Amino acid sequence: MDKTKFEDLLLEKPLVKLIGTHFKQPTSIQVKTIPSILEDKDVIASSKTGSGKTLAFAAGTIQKVEPDFGMQALVLVPTRELVEQVADVFKTFSEYKGLNVATVYGGVSFNKQVKSLEDADIVVGTPGRVLEHTKTKSIYLQRITTLILDEADVMAKLGFFPTIKKIMKHLPKKIQTLLFSATQSKEIKKLAGEYMKNPVSIAAKEKVDTSKLEQIYYEVTTKQKLSLLTHLLQQEQSKLVIVFCNTKNNVDFVSKNLKLSGLDVYSFHSGVDQKQRNKIIRDFNKGKKTIVVGTNVLARGLDVEEISHIYNYDSPFDPRFYIHRIGRTARAGKEGKAISLVAERDKDHFKKVIEVNKVEIRKKTLPKFEFIKTDYKIKRDYKKKNRN
Repeated sequence: MDKTKFEDLLLEKPLVKLIGTHFKQPTSIQVKTIPSILEDKDVIASSKTGSGKTLAFAAGTIQKVEPDFGMQALVLVPTRELVEQVADVFKTFSEYKGLNVATVYGGVSFNKQVKSLEDADIVVGTPGRVLEHTKTKSIYLQRITTLILDEADVMAKLGFFPTIKKIMKHLPKKIQTLLFSATQSKEIKKLAGEYMKNPVSIAAKEKVDTSKLEQIYYEVTTKQKLSLLTHLLQQEQSKLVIVFCNTKNNVDFVSKNLKLSGLDVYSFHSGVDQKQRNKIIRDFNKGKKTIVVGTNVLARGLDVEEISHIYNYDSPFDPRFYIHRIGRTARAGKEGKAISLVAERDKDHFKKVIEVNKVEIRKKTLPKFEFIKTDYKIKRDYKKKNRN
């Protein structure tokens, strides 16, 4: 077992002390990347979900950034929620230096962001909104020394790379680029070839302990699905729970019907007000929200150790997202359970999940459960609202 300590990674004492209040020992990705980051090397880091990559790039960047010298680090991430989570890490561990961390993303006041950018040392944002700020000249990128692309594989998949390239045109020619992703696609390798100088390539294992993760599935009919989910949520001894659906429609349908059964449930998808989404994430991190029903927006970047159960109400359309979903549990040595409900319409997607990810998911016999009356009016109203 690697016995490397944070103080062995060339980090300064105040930062090590602050990190030590949250973590006992660095993860593999942190051990492998932090020294290279501090040496100003370009880094391509391939790390699976739960590997501790956010602290990996944050620690080295924080140590190098100096207060009151203008904007020196830019972090680009694919989603609003990830912006907030990454920014929280930077804020938490830069307290000893008094660094100002600004966040920029859509769905909130543009003018307030302009104000926060005036004295920002580090900026975390989504590509689209960052580019908007460059066009209005409310963000000044000429002092940037470090560019970080987090979840680069997701940004490539979502088509953000053209926007990122436009942003990079506003950056100084000599900067350090850190690229973190779960996988290395052709787009990522091409971007690295164009914009990175002799990058150090690093791979690390994930923090999720598969030996402590139980993966099971139930074969059900479509009409049984919600009743079984309700039964399991009521019977399983769980802490924090995420139920994954493929669409906003299904999220609202499932969460509202679960509420009718007396469960404390919260919906989470892009249609939910941004302030409410931020509040749900904060409360979930504090262990306040018991059950959150959401789309794949919740499958990346959520690092909460007390999530005990993951339910796949829908098998993901993209089989790779199964790994990101179940990666929310069995973290930091804790036990976890991933339960998939497989109806006829899910079978093709579920089969691809097993084939692509090479995972063993054990089939379980259906327990006895009460059939609940489902309010399909919720789904019809949702469709009508979207048509309007």
